[in-house]
Amino acid sequence: MKGLILFIIATSLALKGLAYADESGNLAAQGYRWVLVDGPYACATQEYLEQITARRTDAAELRVIEDGRCYYLIPGTIVQVVREDPRHHMSLMRMGSVTRSLWTYTRFLSKRPVQDTYGIIETPEDVGLIWPANPPNGQAISAERSAPGFQSNANP
Repeated sequence: MKGLILFIIATSLALKGLAYADESGNLAAQGYRWVLVDGPYACATQEYLEQITARRTDAAELRVIEDGRCYYLIPGTIVQVVREDPRHHMSLMRMGSVTRSLWTYTRFLSKRPVQDTYGIIETPEDVGLIWPANPPNGQAISAERSAPGFQSNANP
């Protein structure tokens, strides 16, 4: 009897793992990535990103953060890549907490889920990158939530 229970538990955990792997694969195919680095590596322009990574000092870091040119990336944060620049190895991305698109190096992002500082794997619904299927109070939700002038080429 114990053997049967252990078998059922092992099988259900294995199936759950496969389902999660499939879900994360679908998210990656839709352009979602998880952040791998900790630092001011999400910048408004490619030039700012090159500057902060080439000459990273405390003073330079403080200046770009205060000026609003760069934002901190935290490992495990989910982002959506909307455009890639293979020549510069950079990606233009959206973050749930920032209204404009930002550039980061593609090597700072992972297609595989990464746990955040609390041990949780973020999903697009968790951080506001996509709206839930049933909006609260029956409110209509606009299909395009991006900042003015922003055009997404990612699959819906």
